[in-house]
Amino acid sequence: MTEKTIPLLPCRTELLQSVVDFYTALGFEATHIQKSPYAYAVVERGAVELQLYGIKDYDPSTSHASCYVLTEDVDGLYTAFRSGIKATYGRIPTRGLPRVGPLKDMSYGVRQFLISDPTGNTIRVGQTMNDADDEDPASSATAPKDTFARALHTADLFADSKQDFPAAAKIIDRALNLEDEQPTPVQRLRLLVLRGDLAQRMGDTEGARAWLEEAGSVQLDAEEREEARDVLARLGDLRG
Repeated sequence: MTEKTIPLLPCRTELLQSVVDFYTALGFEATHIQKSPYAYAVVERGAVELQLYGIKDYDPSTSHASCYVLTEDVDGLYTAFRSGIKATYGRIPTRGLPRVGPLKDMSYGVRQFLISDPTGNTIRVGQTMNDADDEDPASSATAPKDTFARALHTADLFADSKQDFPAAAKIIDRALNLEDEQPTPVQRLRLLVLRGDLAQRMGDTEGARAWLEEAGSVQLDAEEREEARDVLARLGDLRG
């Protein structure tokens, strides 16, 4: 037997068409749309199928609905999704809904990015790294021992998995204010960019600008810039 799991994701009824349009921008095909007796839609992209059902009073701002898509080419999908989003919206949205998150290597052996649709559903797209085929991409795993790697690991979990932006911000602030330890330049850049990202998502425009300007001033050599290519790309997105 061959089984297939199909995520069913909630959607505010009047947003159904805009959500379908969003997935179409990502390269999905709308294979079914209905308005009655209830709102429902199906979008497909290759082997990935998502089904959306309407709820009249659904609040996207409180959505915790999500699913995980494992791929063998996360960089390729990230590039394709960004291209489609930019062609449709004229920019890469980094806060609010819809939103495109950064592509980054997670400490639990997955390279991934998150993308949220106009009704608040979060699609996590990831690829296992370093032959970590048995890793659970949604697991928190054991936190790294290094102080700043651990801070990044924990802040990422609070921000992406729990949607607790203030808690994530406190973790980063604590790490950046340590006096007896200092992060490497790449770690400092990552902490500052994530802090600026969080500030934007919490509506702190001035704070975000300051964090991102400080991130832009971090000096890196050629090897460090290569190591930090993902976070430098995110910095560019956030600074617009």
